[in-house]
Amino acid sequence: MIYASDCVRRKPWGLSFEAEPCEIAGLRKALRLHLTLWGLPELVESAQLCVTELTSNVIKHVGAGTPATLAVSMSGTRLRIELHDPDARALPTLLSAEGEAESGRGMTLVDAVTDRWGVILRVDSKVVWCELATGLTDQNGHTGGPRVAHAEEYLALYGAARHPRPTVSGRLSAAVAEEAAIDLIADLLHWLRAHGCDPDEALDRAQMHFESELA
Repeated sequence: MIYASDCVRRKPWGLSFEAEPCEIAGLRKALRLHLTLWGLPELVESAQLCVTELTSNVIKHVGAGTPATLAVSMSGTRLRIELHDPDARALPTLLSAEGEAESGRGMTLVDAVTDRWGVILRVDSKVVWCELATGLTDQNGHTGGPRVAHAEEYLALYGAARHPRPTVSGRLSAAVAEEAAIDLIADLLHWLRAHGCDPDEALDRAQMHFESELA
């Protein structure tokens, strides 16, 4: 039987940019794209808030146009966001911003939506990082949902029929499960054609359903 419980590949990624207000929208868009591909759409809003605030801190306290790097990865089952900049002196501070205060809210917001955050100081740079809980039980796992649960049931039945011998769980089983999913889609397209249906139209409709549920 094929096990697809840990088949989400979340490779670390990063973007270098100049810390300008106009860059924030692009960073937020890239973050949304990657987290959606990672199967973590529920973290998009909080992660975008963190990136916005961390970038704004660099612009305000280090200077507009400062070269910076956004790095996103998994830290165990947490999502880790890092912002690298070349100033080891301007440190983020958690303030109690009350009332109508226009400043001091940045790290307070980050602190509110994350599990933890901190600063790594280097000789000529610093890294401000934060981590968000994902609800995952394994770094390569997924957060589930009815459709994912149904897909796993179908893949298990399909895999048992196509591959009677059990496969080893882990990275190998993830790759095998991906191939099984592709084979299953191909077989369903053949079934649709054999019954007089249009496979291309079915794919388009499935894609529309998929994208509408991600929105």
